[in-house]
Amino acid sequence: MLLRIIKSYRDIVAICDKELLGQKFEEDNFQLDLTGEFFKGEQTSQEKAMEIMKDMIAEDATFNIVGEKSTATALKAGIISEEGIKKIQRIPFALVLM
Repeated sequence: MLLRIIKSYRDIVAICDKELLGQKFEEDNFQLDLTGEFFKGEQTSQEKAMEIMKDMIAEDATFNIVGEKSTATALKAGIISEEGIKKIQRIPFALVLM
């Protein structure tokens, strides 16, 4: 997984499965674009990602999560629920806006 924290008024945590970086997915007028810098973060383990996610949720961060491993990690960390996961071209993603 790649994880990046974007510092702003409300921090943004961008996390995606490494193998999806550089790709674009489109379906029914919706798009997941992983070709830019937004998701270019540091490679991290599931355990470290969960720790960071839990810390960042306490700070009222927002989350952009893309991919099987990344959404599964967010589920395990309690950041998202199954109902919060959508799919574009069978790629799961979730947004958490506080």
